Order: sequence, then C-alpha cells, then structure tokens
Amino acid sequence: MRAIIQRVSKASVTVEGEVISSIGKGLCVLLGISRDDTTGEMEYMVRKILNLRVFDDNGKRWKKNVMDKEYEVLCISQFTLYNILKGNKLDFHLAMGGDDSKQFYEEFLQQMRKSYKPEAIKDGIFGAYMQVDIQNDGPVTINLEAPIQKNHKNQQDSADKSRQGNDEVSGGGDSEAP
Repeated sequence: MRAIIQRVSKASVTVEGEVISSIGKGLCVLLGISRDDTTGEMEYMVRKILNLRVFDDNGKRWKKNVMDKEYEVLCISQFTLYNILKGNKLDFHLAMGGDDSKQFYEEFLQQMRKSYKPEAIKDGIFGAYMQVDIQNDGPVTINLEAPIQKNHKNQQDSADKSRQGNDEVSGGGDSEAP
C-alpha cells in the first residue's frame, strides 16, 4: 500500500457537482492499493496514518497526531499511485483490480473507523470521477509505503514446494520399500 498524506486546513470531495464529503483540519489521505497487499499492510497503514505526528502542540512542532488533536481524516482511493511508465504511457498493472480493491478499501475504512472515531473518517465514492479540493497546511506532505508483509498463504506455498522437492529427492515419500 502507498499513501500520500497531506496535513490540511480543509478538504472536500465533489462528485457530479455535489459535495460528497468534507473535513476541517486534519489529514487527506490518497491511498493506493497494490495487487499483492494483505491485511498486514492494511494494519500497518492504519496505525501509521493515525499515529503520524504532523501537528504542532503549543508551538512545538511535530508533537501530535490526528487523534490527539481530534481532527478528521478524508480518505480517497487512488489506484494511479501504482503506476509504471512505459515510455510516456501509464501502466497500472501493479494496482489491485476493481472488485477486489473496492472490498479491500472498504475494509481499510472499517479499520480506520474502528481505530479512531467513526464519524471522523470520511471518504469519497470508490471508482467515481471526483474533484478533490485540498487546502494543504504548511505545506506538509508525507509519502508513506507499507513494507511488504509475507502472508500465510505464500509461506504455506513455499513450505509445500520445499516438501515436494524433498519427496522427489528421497524417492516419493509415502511409498513403502519392498
């Protein structure tokens, strides 16, 4: 997962001329989901976004997070964060596909709401053409990428392949010797 996180004075999302969501002071998070992301990356991003100390406290810089200040978070799904340039053409094959990414994004929002105040987590409309109005405060813009987590399935697949290789070397494993 990748995120562009901006500290904002205010931000809003408009779809077809109608404001869908808006926040005052807080964070605007543009979130990209890769085809390989798991709940491990999701949990990492939720924790980092909510605990990122980008707000001042009594004149001291970088002391408070969005929860400390009781501010809001506007989340926008943005598959274009997983682009590759092929010449001058953009390729998005590293981004998670439509239905899967919609479900993953909804789970991300649920985790954000569960970890903070549900009413403080806002979003746009997944897959819609949106106008996002961001009034960057500072400006403070943070690029965050979750380290790749090994999920259980990949670990299991590796173990299965390893066992198969050992069986072939030892002559098949389950057969009894005459």
